Amino acid sequence: MTATTTRPHIDTPTGLFIAGAWRDTDATFDVVDPATGEVIAAVADGTVADAEAAMTAAADAQEAWTATAPRERSNILRRAFELIVERTEQLAAVITAEMGKPLADARGEVAYGAEFFRWFSEEAVRISGDHTSTGDGKNRIIVTRAPVGPCILVTPWNFPLAMGTRKIGPALAAGCTVVFKPAEQTPLTALALADILHEAGVPAGVVNVVPTTNASDVVGSWMASGLARKISFTGSTEVGKILLAQAAPTVMRASMELGGNAPFIVAEGADIDRAVDGAMVAKMRNMGEACTAANRFFVHRSVAKEFADKLGARMGSLTVGAGARDGVEVGPLIDQDGRAKVQRLVDDALSRGARAVVGGIQDDGPGYFYPPTVLDDVDASSDLMSTEIFGPVAAVVPFDTEDEVIALANDTEWGLVGYVFTQDIDRALRMGERLEVGMVGLNTGLVSNPAAPFGGVKQSGLGREGGKVGIDEFLEYKYFAIPRS
Repeated sequence: MTATTTRPHIDTPTGLFIAGAWRDTDATFDVVDPATGEVIAAVADGTVADAEAAMTAAADAQEAWTATAPRERSNILRRAFELIVERTEQLAAVITAEMGKPLADARGEVAYGAEFFRWFSEEAVRISGDHTSTGDGKNRIIVTRAPVGPCILVTPWNFPLAMGTRKIGPALAAGCTVVFKPAEQTPLTALALADILHEAGVPAGVVNVVPTTNASDVVGSWMASGLARKISFTGSTEVGKILLAQAAPTVMRASMELGGNAPFIVAEGADIDRAVDGAMVAKMRNMGEACTAANRFFVHRSVAKEFADKLGARMGSLTVGAGARDGVEVGPLIDQDGRAKVQRLVDDALSRGARAVVGGIQDDGPGYFYPPTVLDDVDASSDLMSTEIFGPVAAVVPFDTEDEVIALANDTEWGLVGYVFTQDIDRALRMGERLEVGMVGLNTGLVSNPAAPFGGVKQSGLGREGGKVGIDEFLEYKYFAIPRS
């Protein structure tokens, strides 16, 4: 396919956003286009002193923001939603430039991310309480909800807009102020989002953004400040455990969306074409760089080869290239380390007897591209069965019985999401109930939605984001005991 490239103009702020104003710093760091390795922007590199200023601004703004009428908070989030939608093309271009995903996928992320602001704009005016009485009838009980206070938000690079809106939306709706550290690889999207929130009417100090190359010290200063009352983190389980330990001294509220190792189960008698369609979504969304990505494909032995061959044909037909090019369906991975990790996992599986149906060898040339890959007859002891791949690689393992596949699927420290494809409704529900995960996709490869409670069990995290319960993570209960006179 002949493709043309349109290099987008990157026109976003590049400073720190603290107390409602943009600040420059003496030091900057480069943001790199993973499709070319070229520098596309230099962004202010926040220091511990900058972080302390941001936290002070958030703490100073907390009381006034708490007192802001729920409808006003709702209106601000609604305006931010509308601005994001209006600027879809600009934001998509920024996401593609700094993260690599094709423009069509970036537009999808903008729509998905914007929806969190619309959803939580509606939840802001629905924060409820309760009124009851004690069992002995002597006291009235009035239960109210209050914001937890200043929140620390830390997001990854794979969905730079949506991960920001998924945390900022409920925090602001609940009446919390925030300090926000975006991923070092993708700060431009977060800074563009800060600019939109400012334009939408967020008061000074309510949202503060500090990009930095010194994440441990910057976030560590927030954790130790005594001013923050909650940490919301999306990233690796390893880093999540460090943050949980740092939250302990001040007994800080924590919600963690951590690693995944999603099983994708194709049962005997499943609609194979539908399963392949689902696999393309569950595996290839964001080039496989998603915590919800199907990592281990367990396919009944009777249909394993048919599934692998059909999936291989679909994966092999995808167009790989720079995300800004016309017709591209698979962009680059985020960096060389990510690509090297994928190749190591593939090489290990091949050395243990796996068959490469398609792909399996990284591309030469500039950029961090890796070809869509399907491996068949994968040994269950292969490293990629116990490691989050974060790349466009599908590893197919045959199974014989339901008990066997459930044991294989649950044999992991993670438990974010699982996928089950079967035409037997009893089997679907039974297997879904037996999977040790927080979310189950039944005959679908897409589970993420702002209206649903996103999150996992075991070492995949704590708490939920999205849905009716998403705002609960940012609210405390308070009750009043009132004697009856």
